[in-house]
Amino acid sequence: MTERGEPAVLIKDNRFQVGPSSFNWDRNKLVVEIDELTTPHLSRLKGQVIIEPKYITDIEVLLKDDGSHIWRPFAPISKIQVDLNVPGWQWSGHGYLDGNFGTRALEDDFSYWTWSRLIGKDGAMAFYDAKRREGGDLDLGLEFNNDGNIKMLNDIPKTKFSRSLWQVRRETRSDNNYKPKQIQNMLDAPFYSRSKIKTKIKGEEVEGVHEALDLNRFANPLIKPMLALRVPRKRG
Repeated sequence: MTERGEPAVLIKDNRFQVGPSSFNWDRNKLVVEIDELTTPHLSRLKGQVIIEPKYITDIEVLLKDDGSHIWRPFAPISKIQVDLNVPGWQWSGHGYLDGNFGTRALEDDFSYWTWSRLIGKDGAMAFYDAKRREGGDLDLGLEFNNDGNIKMLNDIPKTKFSRSLWQVRRETRSDNNYKPKQIQNMLDAPFYSRSKIKTKIKGEEVEGVHEALDLNRFANPLIKPMLALRVPRKRG
């Protein structure tokens, strides 16, 4: 990922381009063209990711009541094809597409959050839990069925599980008397963890992607500058 200035951004019809990389809606598919120089390895990453949603939702969740932060689960059930110029980075399977939008810095309004998207026999489910600095906590669960039916899932208890390698606190949802666990580490940072987990929801063991974000750590003046080492910036 590279941060680029306004002259490098193009928005036209169904296309969004940032530098040499782009997103393009082609009929019922989102085609992502990637052409970037990686950091810190300085190798060229090129290829294509195609996301084909089963359906598009119209759900818009206010993460804060004033609308300063919004979550949009656009395509909770999708097919995905990945074809990149790295050995082993070619695969297809179950995909997901969402977006977060905001007008304020995350660390100003939240101290911690977790998110997960899990695959079940009837579709998928997503849980979004956040500690707001003001206005109480966010506790949200949604079940997305293959037939397009969507319903709330707010009766599943929160459960802690093992901390990340950087000791980021982690919790998810699970049935009572079940201990969730990490089955694959994906990304570990001083303030952020992404992993594949296994838990149990309404009697069904399910797997999916889990994220935990410690925004108190992120706001630490000793940690935030580390982002510049991983995210290069180009003004033009």
